Amino acid sequence: MTNPTAAMLVVGDEILSGRTRDSNMHFLAGELTKHGVDLAEVRIVADRADAIVAAVRDLHDTYDHVFTSGGIGPTHDDITADCIAQALGRSIDVRDDARALLQAHYDGQGKELNAARLRMARIPEGATLIDNPVSVAPGFTLENVHVMAGVPSVFQAMVASVLPRITGGAPLLSQSLRIERGEGDIAGPLSDLAAQYPDLQMGSYPYVQNGAFGVNVVIRGTDAGRINTALTTLSDLFAGPA
Repeated sequence: MTNPTAAMLVVGDEILSGRTRDSNMHFLAGELTKHGVDLAEVRIVADRADAIVAAVRDLHDTYDHVFTSGGIGPTHDDITADCIAQALGRSIDVRDDARALLQAHYDGQGKELNAARLRMARIPEGATLIDNPVSVAPGFTLENVHVMAGVPSVFQAMVASVLPRITGGAPLLSQSLRIERGEGDIAGPLSDLAAQYPDLQMGSYPYVQNGAFGVNVVIRGTDAGRINTALTTLSDLFAGPA
């Protein structure tokens, strides 16, 4: 069986403007790899309803799971929840269980659950809440779309809440070999090796150190034995002097 597939949709003008560096993609990729879910695509869209709706519909129809980050806070530009509802044809309103979570949280802080904060309790019809142990305001899952906050600590906590609900496949394993030759020197033999192991992914990542060119070759797959055999073959191919 092949692993389930996933896509990530990052929402936010601040990412596209370069003001904020996104770390959520790196975290999600690592967690999905361990869980046996193949992250196949990542998109970044602006805080525009038409862009978010179009991306959600496309990714929802293409992949087994879609993870979104950003745009579910209390301000006017937090429109992700509304866009998810529109994309999947659901109504959206303040939900009692989400409101109760926020009410208890802000009562405990001696703060008012005002209209802005109440926006975070607006959940599309039929969605399941995603627990948020960091700041309480929940995310939600609707069909195969998991909608989470953009703040990294909250995003990570929500991912931890969601993954146990998802059936994964075989974790993706990897090994690497450092070869002190340029990519042009290894390209032919590496291509032949990749053809011999179509079940493995082989990537070459060049570097320059002290003026000398080299390559880190990474071999990925779900079968540790196959990876080891391919890596040994690769090592033998370039065991001699350049």
